[in-house]
Amino acid sequence: MTGRCLPHLPSQGAELGTAAPFHPRLGDVAADTARKGRVGVVVTLPGEDSATTYHLRPPGGGPAWSAPADGTTLRPVLAQATHVTLLPGRDAVYDPRARQVSVPVEIHFEDGSTREGALVLTSAELERLYTQTSRLLDAHESALGGTT
Repeated sequence: MTGRCLPHLPSQGAELGTAAPFHPRLGDVAADTARKGRVGVVVTLPGEDSATTYHLRPPGGGPAWSAPADGTTLRPVLAQATHVTLLPGRDAVYDPRARQVSVPVEIHFEDGSTREGALVLTSAELERLYTQTSRLLDAHESALGGTT
């Protein structure tokens, strides 16, 4: 272990196998498990304006609802990925033991954030991608008036 607290591991002090409750901030988007995963924007925090619970409202508007102040029914709603691009200056690597290729990529999310990742392909997937990209390059050259 590195001693660092990693986001996918339980918080220090929490019982093994349990994660700390999610305590959203004002304006955060959260899913309420007590309401079948209903998603809402946090509009009031516990202790704010004499509120004893979280108050959430659907992102597009509508009636608000309450969630327990301890955050036990609330879960974060992660930004969705919009697209993936190749990382510049980084080459793909073949792992002969795993018989896989790893292509360094950057994952772009709807909130504007990015994360580095890897596109892992088996040899069959790599052949399929090669066939598709070859066809696309031929179409590109034809559109430019070149010959293939």
